[in-house]
Amino acid sequence: MVDHTTHAFDSDLQELAKRVLDMGRSDDEQIAKAMDALSKRDATLARRVIAADDLIDARQHEIEEKVITTIARRQPMAVDLREIIGALRICNDLERIGDLAENVAKRVLLLPGEFRINEVMLQLQRMARLARDQLQQVLQSYESRNVALALDVWHKDQEIDALNNSLFRELLTYMMEDPRNIAFCSHMLFCAKNIERIGDHATNIAETVYYIVEGRALPEERPKADLTSKESIPGSSTTLEPGEKLQPTH
Repeated sequence: MVDHTTHAFDSDLQELAKRVLDMGRSDDEQIAKAMDALSKRDATLARRVIAADDLIDARQHEIEEKVITTIARRQPMAVDLREIIGALRICNDLERIGDLAENVAKRVLLLPGEFRINEVMLQLQRMARLARDQLQQVLQSYESRNVALALDVWHKDQEIDALNNSLFRELLTYMMEDPRNIAFCSHMLFCAKNIERIGDHATNIAETVYYIVEGRALPEERPKADLTSKESIPGSSTTLEPGEKLQPTH
């Protein structure tokens, strides 16, 4: 972060970065708790995750207000303006990550009975672990302004996509083998898609870190290997769309 002759401006930028990092760490906790609720079928924990999303939304609004105030008071230029706009872009991605963790928690309240397929849950947990690793690493890259770390996250997004593609095919097989699997597997498909989208938002943040430090967008097209976005679920007219929002049943 650039040092300024105006100490108050330095404090503004440091406070903005701190708020963004705190929001990102809250997202990481939300993902972990949502997956814990899913693996244990813990409706109480799932509801806590859903309720906590309001706090993440509130943090986004606080950051937006801080950005507006800082721009109005400091009229930043060049790298300083990139720092502020970058923080705003990152907090928008973090808000979406919070929504996606909330969506996973909402699925816990919709799961049918005690039915489960353990192999599917293990795959989902592996995907979530990768997504959390990506999020933690990109937050570290933002904190240290480390472009190499950000680029590593950017290139690794394909690993989550590959797991999502594999799990998608596995779930379709279970559904075709026995129609009784369709309800459970459909919920798992949506959970997997939400986790995959978390990885996408971590990649967005990596691109923003690059922009903050280098002053330009990445010159390459983003590597992408997700093949599931427009696939249909057997026995349903539903397609897997990014960033789903659904209401739980009570």
